[in-house]
Amino acid sequence: MTEYIVTGGRTLDGDVVDIEIRDGTIRRVVPAGEGDPEAFPADRRHDADGRLVTPPLIEPHVHLDATGTAGDPSWNESGTLAEGIEIWAEYKRDISVDDVVDRATRTVEWYAANGVTRIRTHADTTEPSLTTVEALLELREAVSDVVDLQVVAFPQDGIFTDESNEDLLREAVAMGVDVIGAIPHNEHTREDGVRSVHTVCDLAERHDLPLDLHIDETDDRGSRFTEVLASEALKRGIGDRTTASHTTAMHSYNNAYADKLISLLAESGVSVVTNPPDNSVLQGSYDDYPRRRGHTRIDELRAADVTVGIGHDSVLDPWYHYGQADPLDAAFVLLHYAHMAGRDDVADLWEMLTEANARVFGANEYGLREGHEGSLVVYDSPDAFNALRTRASRTLVLRSGDVVARTEPASTTVHREDAMDAVDFHR
Repeated sequence: MTEYIVTGGRTLDGDVVDIEIRDGTIRRVVPAGEGDPEAFPADRRHDADGRLVTPPLIEPHVHLDATGTAGDPSWNESGTLAEGIEIWAEYKRDISVDDVVDRATRTVEWYAANGVTRIRTHADTTEPSLTTVEALLELREAVSDVVDLQVVAFPQDGIFTDESNEDLLREAVAMGVDVIGAIPHNEHTREDGVRSVHTVCDLAERHDLPLDLHIDETDDRGSRFTEVLASEALKRGIGDRTTASHTTAMHSYNNAYADKLISLLAESGVSVVTNPPDNSVLQGSYDDYPRRRGHTRIDELRAADVTVGIGHDSVLDPWYHYGQADPLDAAFVLLHYAHMAGRDDVADLWEMLTEANARVFGANEYGLREGHEGSLVVYDSPDAFNALRTRASRTLVLRSGDVVARTEPASTTVHREDAMDAVDFHR
């Protein structure tokens, strides 16, 4: 059955509504009390009781092939991107399809429990057997009951750093990936980095696929490949299907150049994804003091109407040893280190988590509106601010009218001298 009713849910705008879902589609969104719960079976009703309800969350950037490998074969002691790549290179020598699928399935289930119903994952195409690509394409089908999975062909070590890597990338595209990626700043020279951008743009046009590049993920102010991508996207008219992930070097650019680049991104229609968990620990690793924060210019990009999404990037892997696949954790990190802790920033953070991430993913009919997909998340929180503050439990996750996950919020008591007091972290 793909029908459900959620009553008394508080939207991001603060309205309290009843949401009726039939045939997997939102049929009615009406003021609380005007819905018809009796028209739905008892096990297809949920009283949100004034709690926050949002569209389903979306993960626009994660590496499911590496998830769960933190500490194996070693820990990233320097906290650098380079050491993470070295550790992963050692791990993937003996990688198997079953290994990737088992680890990634666990992380997908964590994402689903946290309200995520769409995930874009990168698959390393510089692993010579393309086991990572094979495994994630298999996973795409295996987890289709809970999430929509997009697989990005991602040449982790670069396209032109080894003579076989370009052929491997093309083979991965032929295997049926959903998106094409690159990492121009990891090529040996500036010229090869530019060439890699042109190569994947050509591939994307030939196969009618979107682009999502790891690009300028460095503290090097001289790394300027995002301009190449935005320029190519503008010339080719593919900006609305192109994503620039990370762009952390933008933090170190001089203001005149950054302004030029942001204007070009806005004109091209290229989206940006920031990945706070990883980049909060990886960037600035080569600095003494003062130590740079090393993230992209979120406020200026958004002011120019560039779509900026929020990704988690890594979950328990050589680049980020922590995480439980929760987009609210990523947003919580971001609000601190991007100076977005103001009350007015709450709406911006949620827009990035929902509508912006949906645009990056290419999700259609997204949002709590009549005629759109019947998918939503209910949080154990009275509003958007407190949901972020506490990273509130997702009490109910629906996907096209079916239950994907439920969570019973924790119950805590404080033992006083004469009584036990129940703790409510929202009051």
